[in-house]
Amino acid sequence: MAKLHIKTGDNVVVIAGDHKGSEGKVLRVFPDANKAIVEGINMVSVHTKPNAKNPQGGIIKKEAPFHVSNLSLIDPKTKKATRVGFKVEGDKKVRISKKSNQVL
Repeated sequence: MAKLHIKTGDNVVVIAGDHKGSEGKVLRVFPDANKAIVEGINMVSVHTKPNAKNPQGGIIKKEAPFHVSNLSLIDPKTKKATRVGFKVEGDKKVRISKKSNQVL
């Protein structure tokens, strides 16, 4: 299992693909597949059969996962895409922004 630079709840920007430039919050991360779901971006139509949860069935819109290489964290200070570094502070390992050197 690979170590990812994004976590659930992070604000990210899409840096490649059809949705390039879109920003959103990470809803879920799949470390085994190196993918993440971003809120409101990369919506797909899913055809569903009637079931207990959705008795009507039909077409519903939901987010599809992005590969993490197409996502970049947003620096809280500059509000732009940044690369992620790691630093040990005391006895904790923290993520830092490569642009502003701030803890993420």
